[in-house]
Amino acid sequence: MPSVIERPSVLERVPVLDRLGRGSQVCVIRLRSLGDCVLTTPALALLKAHRPDLKITVVVEPRFAGVFEGNPDVQAVSTSPRHADLVINLHGGTRSMWMTSGIATGTFAKFRAGFAHHRYNFIYSEKIPSAQEILGVTRPVHTAEHLASAMFYLGVPMGEIPRAKLAAEPEARATPYVVIHPFASAPGKAWPVERFAALAGELLQAGLTPVIVAGPYDDTTALAAFEVLRNAPLSKVRNLMAGAALLVGNDSGPAHIAAAFGVPVVVLFGPSDPVTWAPWKTEARVLTSSESIANISLEDVLAAATALKLKSLKVKA
Repeated sequence: MPSVIERPSVLERVPVLDRLGRGSQVCVIRLRSLGDCVLTTPALALLKAHRPDLKITVVVEPRFAGVFEGNPDVQAVSTSPRHADLVINLHGGTRSMWMTSGIATGTFAKFRAGFAHHRYNFIYSEKIPSAQEILGVTRPVHTAEHLASAMFYLGVPMGEIPRAKLAAEPEARATPYVVIHPFASAPGKAWPVERFAALAGELLQAGLTPVIVAGPYDDTTALAAFEVLRNAPLSKVRNLMAGAALLVGNDSGPAHIAAAFGVPVVVLFGPSDPVTWAPWKTEARVLTSSESIANISLEDVLAAATALKLKSLKVKA
């Protein structure tokens, strides 16, 4: 990775973190979604490790607040901005820009940072360049790298980007279990649920108890033979993931939660970019089909899951 001296156009300046007094308040805006919130935690860890004196508040929608609960790098979780010396907008949507400006709440920060490609970036005092420019690369970057690059630009020394950090009390069960998440935010991102049911049956025969994670409106009829955890709070999902031997699912937030605990992951991709959204820093098998996620075969998913299952159980033994 290039040194600071090699990147004078980006990094040879007095970074904002060097201009913040001790004990300063920092407000990080990351409103949604589940995977984005999980992949924000490496950036927060870098920030806190460099400046442990900072008091960090994360602004997030209530349904995703559980991602940051119990995180030692975060002092508070809020649904609206508080007074801060530095506001970092990692979201970039219209509402987050309004929050960053401080107009609505009267919480005007001295420093306001966000990526230069954000619309309405004129409200920023610190316009963050692209991750490629900061990291000195031309390749596509992972979301965790993109978010962490903001911290490097603001003054955190260049270094390794850690795994996502979530708090949990891992579930202890009598037999090893596999978490299966057969649902997604869009039909094109979802492998046929009937194949997930067949996969669950095969993994049960192989010695892993399937546990299905579902939202409030997901149709789990095809999975009725297995334990279903429906619309559980994120605290419960975190604990479940932390104790799992394996996760198999579509490209969605639960895969990133599992990866945060180092759980091996088999993830199926349809139209999403696996370079940007693959599980971060865990053993993983990423299966893709550029035409349709339905083209991924049951045999291929089972083979990937079996290989990771054997590795996982050997490590835990």
